[in-house]
This record gives sequence, C-alpha cells and structure tokens, in this order.
Amino acid sequence: MTAAAVTAAVLAGVAALAGCGVPEALTGGKPRSPKEAIRVSPDDGAKDVRASDRIRVRVPDGRLERVAVSRIEDDGSTPMPGRIAPDGLSWRPTAPAAGLAPAARYVVDAVALDGHGRRFARHTTFTTYVPPHRFVGFFTPEHGATVGTGMIVSLEFNRPVADRAAVERAVSVTARPAAEVAAHWFGARRLDFRPRTRWRPGTEVTMDLRLRGVQAAPGVLGTQRKKVRFRIGRDQTSRVDAAAHTMTVWRGGRRLATLPVTAGSLGSPTYNGKMVILERHPVTRMDGDTVGFGGEYDIPDVPHAMRLTTSGTFLHGNYWATPRIFGGSNTSHGCIGLRDTRGGGPDTPAGWFYERSLVGDIVEVVRSRDRVVAPDNGLGGWNMPWQKWRAGSALP
Repeated sequence: MTAAAVTAAVLAGVAALAGCGVPEALTGGKPRSPKEAIRVSPDDGAKDVRASDRIRVRVPDGRLERVAVSRIEDDGSTPMPGRIAPDGLSWRPTAPAAGLAPAARYVVDAVALDGHGRRFARHTTFTTYVPPHRFVGFFTPEHGATVGTGMIVSLEFNRPVADRAAVERAVSVTARPAAEVAAHWFGARRLDFRPRTRWRPGTEVTMDLRLRGVQAAPGVLGTQRKKVRFRIGRDQTSRVDAAAHTMTVWRGGRRLATLPVTAGSLGSPTYNGKMVILERHPVTRMDGDTVGFGGEYDIPDVPHAMRLTTSGTFLHGNYWATPRIFGGSNTSHGCIGLRDTRGGGPDTPAGWFYERSLVGDIVEVVRSRDRVVAPDNGLGGWNMPWQKWRAGSALP
C-alpha cells in the first residue's frame, strides 16, 4: 500500500471515530489539530526551500507510527530514506548530507499517536528553490520510439558545461541485452553515447538522466530527473555510391534493392561517410537561403524527406528532375535524390525507401568528391574509431 493510501485509510479511521461521537473525557481533553499533533518542517505549502534545509517530523508526545517522504518526479516519485527515533518522537532522513534537490516538489505523509492514544494523520507538501541558472538536456531519440540499429543517443544542453565529469556521471545509457556503450563530448554543450558496434535488433535501451542538483558550472544547477526508454528495430543500412549514382539497401545482411540516385554536383558534392537518419517528413520545404545557397532554390513541397545532417543534407524524393538524371549524373546541392512524383507517390523509388526507413538507420556515402562528414554533424559518430570515441569521455 502506498503512503498516500495508508494516510487515507488512517484519516478515514479518524473520521469514523469522530462520527461515533467519542466523549471528550475519553480522548484526554481538548481536541488537537493534526498540525499541533504532528509538526513538519519545512511548513506545509512552503516555497523556495533551500537545498541546505532539512526535513524534520516530530510529535510533542506520544509516538510516530510511520512517515513517508517522497520527491515528485516527471515519471513518478522517489522515496527519501529515513528513520523514526527510538523514542518515537521524531523522524529524520538517514542520509541528510544529500540535502534537498532544487526545483523539486516534496510530499510528507505521517501517522502518529498522541499521548492520549489518539491517532492523527498529516499530509504536507513544499517546493524547493528554483535556481535562476538551470540547465537541462534536450535528448534524442524520443521516449518510446522504435529506431534503427545506428541510433546514437545525443544530449544537447541549454548551457555550457564546465564540470563535464559530474554531468557525465549523472547520465547512464544501458541496454538489454547488454552492449558496450561509451560517452563522447563534442564541446561544452553536447554529450553523445554510442555502442561499439551497431545495436542488435530488439535491444531495449534506457537512458537515465539524474541531473537534478548536479552543478554543471558555478551557479548552474540541473533540474532534470527522467528515464528515457526506446527500442531497436530491424537492422537496415544503405550505401550510396556517388560515382555509380546508385543506392543499395541492405536489411539483416540481405540486399533488398539497388535504386538509381542523383547525388551532389561537382560544385556541391555530398559528404562521404556514415550518416544517420535524424528526421522523416512526408513533405517539407527546402530553401537555399537556410543552408548558404542564397536564392538558388526554394521548393515548398519536397516529398519523402529524411534529414541526414544538421547542416542540411537530406535524402529525399525529387519530382522536378528529368528521369534520366537518376542513375546518370549528380546534380544536387549536396543532397541525395530519389525519383518521385509531386505529392509523394507510394510506388516511386523515394516512396518505397521512405516507407521502409526508420530514424536511426545508417546511410553511408562512398566515392563522393567531398570530405568525410564531421562526427558532430548530425549523428556522424560512426565515422570515428572506437578508441578515439572513448577518449572523448570526461571519466577515466
């Protein structure tokens, strides 16, 4: 039974006794209020309680029967361990040095008997101080998602992190079945986690964010406590040969198809290397102004668009080029184009590939005239050797 349920049951019992009209002489004189019988600090409804403050529950006489203190989280509650003193008059946390978490809500439920044997129950809440310089991590993938075997877990922090070791200790990524996973920092705001090799299909992955109360920099405290769970789907990878103007799609080691493509032109070649599908859009707008190409193009209805890099590389449907372009020449501004129809036909090469793709699938480009994509451009960490990746951790 939860603490709240116990409290409710006791309160019902107290109400029942009151309803029976127990004579005042038998209850020891003037009735007390629950607040008088059970004294809780911080006060009920208190705000801006400091992390250095301590929770105290006590009774002036009688004894405490049970006390439950919980911190309310986004995904549930976390109990605070504590102990009632041998004389029954007080309760204190068993690990007071830990203090209170910032920007948190706490609930206290207590049941006690006073010196006359009367039972009381009390429920109080309070909130802790919200630091002005909070930091949180914006994460990918989303909770509950099913993603491809190339997914890299990525956190973008809203403030620069000075104590990277402290923040990294507060984040863990675990897998079932187990996989070797390591962290890598890209600058002061981004922390990525990837396995040594691609995830196994069916793996359940959990990212545990325990950033609440962690000091990322002087005066900058974390306020986040959350578990993010996602699942790895089937294993699909694709290889774009920019010189041959083809893309071969593999699933579970079996070739599904080889599709004709058009890649980046001589003046705007496509990146080489392994990229991960970051987003999928049935239709999107592509404006050259947003990626440094001025007014060279502005297409409001690009179908079957899948983002591969944060800098603007997409694999998408193309309805405006002549059919001979696909498989014949590279004409794009760096993207990879598949033949499509306006509005996105399901039976076109672009529609076929879009319906079979997941966020987290790897698309590798070879034999292009450009450099290898940077590891921090999208989820390009697969282009970094494992030992170098591990060297980017802030922990030994």
